Amino acid sequence: MTDPRAPQRITYPLAALTFAGVLLFLCRIGARRQVGLLLRTEAGARSFQTLFGVDAVPHGDTLARTFRLLDPAQLQTVVTGLTTTLIRRTVLDGGRLLERFFVVAIDGTGTLTYHTRHCDHCLTRTQQGRTLYYHCVLEATRVTPTGFAWSVMSEFIENPGPHPTKQDCELRAFYRLAAQLKAQCPRLPLVLSLDGLYACGPVFAQCRQYGWSDMIVLKDADLPSVHEEAAALQPLQPANRLVWSPAGPHSIRQVFRWGDALTYADTARRVHTLSVLECQETRADAQGTPKTTTFKWVTDRSLTAQTVVALAQEGGRLRWKVENEGFNVQKTGGYGLEHGYCDDVTAAKVFYYLLQIAHLLAQLVEKGSLLRRAFPTGLGSAKNTAWCVLEAWRAEGLDRDSLRRIEQGRFQIRFDSS
Repeated sequence: MTDPRAPQRITYPLAALTFAGVLLFLCRIGARRQVGLLLRTEAGARSFQTLFGVDAVPHGDTLARTFRLLDPAQLQTVVTGLTTTLIRRTVLDGGRLLERFFVVAIDGTGTLTYHTRHCDHCLTRTQQGRTLYYHCVLEATRVTPTGFAWSVMSEFIENPGPHPTKQDCELRAFYRLAAQLKAQCPRLPLVLSLDGLYACGPVFAQCRQYGWSDMIVLKDADLPSVHEEAAALQPLQPANRLVWSPAGPHSIRQVFRWGDALTYADTARRVHTLSVLECQETRADAQGTPKTTTFKWVTDRSLTAQTVVALAQEGGRLRWKVENEGFNVQKTGGYGLEHGYCDDVTAAKVFYYLLQIAHLLAQLVEKGSLLRRAFPTGLGSAKNTAWCVLEAWRAEGLDRDSLRRIEQGRFQIRFDSS
């Protein structure tokens, strides 16, 4: 990243400041002021001297002042680069869909809410005569069946000015995000897992243009002509049916039905060839009563009995991980996604990207073989792991001999718990 500060006035190198920002989220200390209260210990200062050649841990206010000057787009490139590095090192190969595709779930979430205008880019919503000002972000999240869920790319949903003729929205942000994702990862084989908002012609066209596949939730009110054609073909294609029960302690029965080569003409008169996949899942509720839930997706993939289970389980239904293992963890698990770490718009985006880096690193630590080897019985929870990292930082410190042993040591980290 480019450091815009005058060299003669720099006390902390940019690497030290961004590291402190990541450490704030990795230890889940919840607020910028806690950097000064919890991280600036004697052992922490020793670690910063070893790592960056400075005599102390920077204060949280120093982070905010510097982050106002940075280009968030450069930090976005860093975040995306972390995923591409893991892909090049084959860390994520075990989670490929159909042994080829990487599943990326795309969804939006709110980050900050104010009762007065925060900045010119605030979105607005009026309820019962009261106007709320808020900020949202659209996330492209790499999700895997083993529970990984981390940011690949983010697109902030924000207005260009205080009085726009039309507010920014999640769908518009998707087109911007997709263009950036294709530019940074041009050859990555992707399956996008999307909710029903994206079941429309422009999204189909953009995915085809970029060579991506998709699994999009198909709601009852979406694409009525596709629903009608799929229902009409179902009696004519009795072979397109599969009954499957996943392995596990719970009794679950899934019935898959699908229709291929359906046509859909959008408002721009573009004709798309689609497939519809339906899954009816029956499982017992808490009282032991069988309950059936229906899931339905539209996709560009040609469906067969050999692929429908994987596409449904590891493609379409994996989208919920962006909510559960992604946004929910970042909001309620100590990362403070909805906390305003800085009022400045640019600095707030930098803090957001550092949060995403910390979340990725935390998952690698929690699911890696080194932690299991050091603590065979575990640490109880992810928050306990963060607390152990904080206490080690505050009490142990890192000297040059320890760093040299780490750098020269040879070890392998595995993420397959089997």
